[in-house]
Amino acid sequence: MSDTSPPKPVLFRSYYRDWIEVYKKNAVRNVTLRKYLLTLSWVERLAPDLRLSELTRLDYQKLLNDFASEHERQTTMDFHHNIKGAILDAVEEGLLEKDPTRKAIIKGREPKSRKTKYLNHFELHKLLESLELSSTPSWDWLILLIAKTGMRFSEAIALTPKDFDFSKQTLSINKTLDYKTRTGFLPTKNKASIRKIQLDWQVLMQFSELNQPD
Repeated sequence: MSDTSPPKPVLFRSYYRDWIEVYKKNAVRNVTLRKYLLTLSWVERLAPDLRLSELTRLDYQKLLNDFASEHERQTTMDFHHNIKGAILDAVEEGLLEKDPTRKAIIKGREPKSRKTKYLNHFELHKLLESLELSSTPSWDWLILLIAKTGMRFSEAIALTPKDFDFSKQTLSINKTLDYKTRTGFLPTKNKASIRKIQLDWQVLMQFSELNQPD
């Protein structure tokens, strides 16, 4: 006898996990993939029994509200964006009749007061004065370069001598270094991050001497 029992309802958390595996794994950067997986862990925690076919606007808003009760508004917005793509695909596939994310209200806790994460002009000047720029590459050289160019840390540690063009006084930013999971060189954050930075004469001379072969 053939099995005529109805198919087992798909849980939303299971669908979302499969969606990440199919559409995001090996298609986005590791840091982005980790954000999707973190979102999945929250879905599993907040809505472990929610069925995909029964996902309504009310259910979705409740999920957002539960998440927002422990997070700031911007974090809730990121959570919403990470889930929305999977839900829209489910609508397109006919697994949902309507888009439950339509007109979703994004809430969140009041932002916490944050410590200043930058140096003022006087502090930066004192830092640069304290650097010990020896004849070999060091962290002090890296600090100098970041301070003078404003590049990201992951971009700075990915630089090689070939990225310096001393004749044109430019520095090419075309890659980053994954210092968190140590997977090696990676593309820049986006295409707009690929750029050339003009170096001032003093910095150029300093790095020109550092770049001299032994």
